[in-house]
Amino acid sequence: MDNNLDRYKYIFDEILTMTDDGFIVVDREGVVTDINDQYCDFLGTSKENVIGKNIKETISNSKMIDIMQNACREEGAIHKFVDGETKEVDNRFLLVSRSCVFNEKQEVIASVAQVKFRLQTLDCAQKLMKEYSELEFYKEEYNKNSTNQYTFDGMIGSSKKFLGIKKMGMRAAKNSFPVLLTGETGTGKEVFARAIHNGSDRRNKPMVSINCGAIPSELLESELFGYEEGSFTGAKKGGKVGKFLQADGGTIFLDEIGDMPSDMQVKLLRVLQEKEVDKIGGTEPVSVDIRVIAATRQNLVKMVREGKFREDLYYRLNVINIEMVPLRERREDILIFANYFLNKINIEYKTTTTLSKEVKRCFQGYSWPGNIRELDNVIRSSYASCDEFIIQLTDLPAKMVSSHNVNSFSGSGEKMLKNMVDSYECSIIKEVLKKCNWNCQLTANELGIHRSLLYKKMDKFGIKVKKML
Repeated sequence: MDNNLDRYKYIFDEILTMTDDGFIVVDREGVVTDINDQYCDFLGTSKENVIGKNIKETISNSKMIDIMQNACREEGAIHKFVDGETKEVDNRFLLVSRSCVFNEKQEVIASVAQVKFRLQTLDCAQKLMKEYSELEFYKEEYNKNSTNQYTFDGMIGSSKKFLGIKKMGMRAAKNSFPVLLTGETGTGKEVFARAIHNGSDRRNKPMVSINCGAIPSELLESELFGYEEGSFTGAKKGGKVGKFLQADGGTIFLDEIGDMPSDMQVKLLRVLQEKEVDKIGGTEPVSVDIRVIAATRQNLVKMVREGKFREDLYYRLNVINIEMVPLRERREDILIFANYFLNKINIEYKTTTTLSKEVKRCFQGYSWPGNIRELDNVIRSSYASCDEFIIQLTDLPAKMVSSHNVNSFSGSGEKMLKNMVDSYECSIIKEVLKKCNWNCQLTANELGIHRSLLYKKMDKFGIKVKKML
């Protein structure tokens, strides 16, 4: 029996040592029989000064005796200490759980309390929140990547023109005819192509993309159609499959088809006509079952007239033509996109940055030559430069602000001109400050003015120096 008691005493002592919590035990008379070092440190005392004495001498407003008298327990209560009874004056309360202890005859023989120190509790909560946030982030990323995020249901936009091309895309997804997506750079042609693929009965097969203008003409054929081992110097062992065979059963997306060289246009036409691929160095053609979606920013009709694009290939590709709508023609969607991109950044960096009213008006009035891609880029750059969680005009590129000022300033004569000049000067100073990493001396040198004059102008326009980490 004594051996068992010794064993449990050792175990109990080890628990009291390794825990981050404080523990204290009193007998039926309220005399302290055990207290760990962590609790002593919080109280600013030692075990020798506590053990063997009534708990009221150390913690004058202790409720442990009341717990024994009422034969009860309480959890998660807040205990505020009397002034002077803790080591730190600004750390006088903590969470405590108290309970009486019964023997085998159900008689109260002691009382024990477990305390959670405020700072450690906050630290643990922060660690748990960090882990939880990271878990939620990775879970969100997994869900985005494991489901088809490029779908018509998930597309952003409510303008009449966009809803019209969206309807065309949904109809195109119901068949396997070739689709030609035309329109300006940055209008979301690849996103639209993926939505067509994911809405079709080929959705469970691969969609393979290739930018015809980004690959040197001498390599394009091997990239598209593949090659056999040993077919030319430098050929990889085992050969190469090629994009068309990779996409077998699914969809191939030929981006910037207008940049495809003339000799490759002939070979592509044959693949579309025969539904066969000839590998470089191969002896037999390989059958393929693919749906072709092509995209271009160029005017293919004009290129056909000029002899730069094969007419027969154009008609092969242009069975279903969808002209993407530039952002300036769907102004109802500009702020929807802006808030979407900004919200993604806020989620990633756990911030609450917003757009000022003036920035929103600027966005609505800007022509957006780079379309959705330009808007995404502007949101990222302005988020990086804003100081107070509100993106202001001074955080935007100078060309946007200048255009906005010309369109928005009213009045006549000197007043209108002065307002426009001041606004343009402010945007130029902010732009150069960002370029010089907010170094005022370098900025002044770049602008060709004295640093004191730069400070005066910054004060005039309300430009605050952004501290760089």
